[in-house]
Amino acid sequence: QVQLVESGGGLVQPGDSLRLSCAASGFILRPYAIGWFRQAPGKEREGVSCISEDYKTVYGNSVKGRSTISRDNAKNTADLQMNSLKPEDTAVYYCAISTIAGCSIGPSEYHNWGQGTQVTVSS
Repeated sequence: QVQLVESGGGLVQPGDSLRLSCAASGFILRPYAIGWFRQAPGKEREGVSCISEDYKTVYGNSVKGRSTISRDNAKNTADLQMNSLKPEDTAVYYCAISTIAGCSIGPSEYHNWGQGTQVTVSS
């Protein structure tokens, strides 16, 4: 079965860090760009970050300077390290893949969405 599974979310306090992981099964991640997205209640899905097949990275303005995306093709995973978390980072975080060269954080370019992992930042 071809799928992506996110993990690593949770309830944290402002200023804390989280590392989200996206694991692929049933296919190999190597040729794909991988994107991380988030969706808060009542809001549209927002691009957070992406990493291309040749390790170029893009970050959304809301997380730039606080997040690092990485991929491990040997493990067939991609991670998103998020630091200095803020209450406005609260959302369900999703990963997905794209076959378009390079990467962008436009959700319409991505497919095979995972089920998401909840991140809640609250004191």
